[in-house]
Amino acid sequence: MVMDRRPILRFLLCLCYTASMMGADIIAPGEKLQKLAGDFSFTEGPACDAQGNVFFTDQPNDRILKWSTDGALSTFMHPSGRANGLTFDNAGNLWACADETNALWRIAPDRKITVVVKDYQGKLLNGPNDVWVRPAGGLYFTDPYYKRPYWKRGPKEMDECVYYLAADNLSLTRVIDDLKQPNGIIGTTNGQTLYVADIGAGKTYRYSIQEHGPLRDKTLFCELGSDGMTIDSEGNVYLTGKGVTVFDATGKQIEHIDVPESWTANVCFGGKDRQTLFITASKSLYSLKMRVRGVDSQ
Repeated sequence: MVMDRRPILRFLLCLCYTASMMGADIIAPGEKLQKLAGDFSFTEGPACDAQGNVFFTDQPNDRILKWSTDGALSTFMHPSGRANGLTFDNAGNLWACADETNALWRIAPDRKITVVVKDYQGKLLNGPNDVWVRPAGGLYFTDPYYKRPYWKRGPKEMDECVYYLAADNLSLTRVIDDLKQPNGIIGTTNGQTLYVADIGAGKTYRYSIQEHGPLRDKTLFCELGSDGMTIDSEGNVYLTGKGVTVFDATGKQIEHIDVPESWTANVCFGGKDRQTLFITASKSLYSLKMRVRGVDSQ
C-alpha cells in the first residue's frame, strides 16, 4: 500500500511557514515611523493603561503627559516628582520612578500620590529608573545612579541594584547586586522570566522568577544594553538606545528601527488594539504600527 504523504507535507509546510512568521516581519506591511509630538526636553517612561492610552514623561520639565487613543495630547500631572520610568498595575494605578526624591510612587486613578518606597534599610536609593509589575503581584525596579543637578542630598549611599517589592508593598529586597548599571527592565506575561539591561556593561540578562520574588538562572540574553524595554505577543524583546533593536526569545536580533533622534529612551505598545509601538526619543514621541501586539504587563 502506498501512503498519501500530501497531507503530511502540507502540515509540515504550514509548520515551517508559522515558524518563519514568528519574529519575522514584526512591522505591519507598508507602515513607517510617525512623529506624533515634539518640542519636549527629554521623553521617557511610556506606559499604556487598560484603555490603550499612553502615558509618558517629559522628565526635565517635571511632568507626565497622556497621548489618548483618539490622538490628543494632554498633561496628566505637573509637577510629577520628575518621574522617569512608569508602569500600570492591574488596579489601574500608575507607578512612577520619582527621580526628584529617589522614591517610588503609586498614583491612583484620581491622581492621589502614595510614596511607597523612599529608602532601603534607612539609606537613600540612587534613583529608581524603570519598573515592571509582576502579573501575580509585586514589582521589580532598577536603581542606577545618575547624579542630578536638582538633587538636594548628599553623596551616593547605595550600590546600584535591582529590587523586588512584594505585593504587600512593605517587603523590599535586593534581588540583583552584580550589575554595573542596571536600567531597562521587563518581564513575560506568565511571570516566569525577567529581562534586565545592564546599560553600563552593554549587556542584557535573563532571569527565572521564583514564587516569592527571588531570581535565579542568570543568563546572558544579548550583547547590548538598553535604557528602556518592552516585549510583544510573540516573546520578542525590544531594547532602546540608538533607535530600537528587537531580539527574539533566543537572543537573536530580528529587527532594528531607526529613530531620527540622538537617543531613544523607551518603548511600549499602546492603542485600543495594543498594536502600535510608541517610542520616546529625546525631544519627541513617535509611533509605528506593528503586525505583533503588546502584552498586558508593560
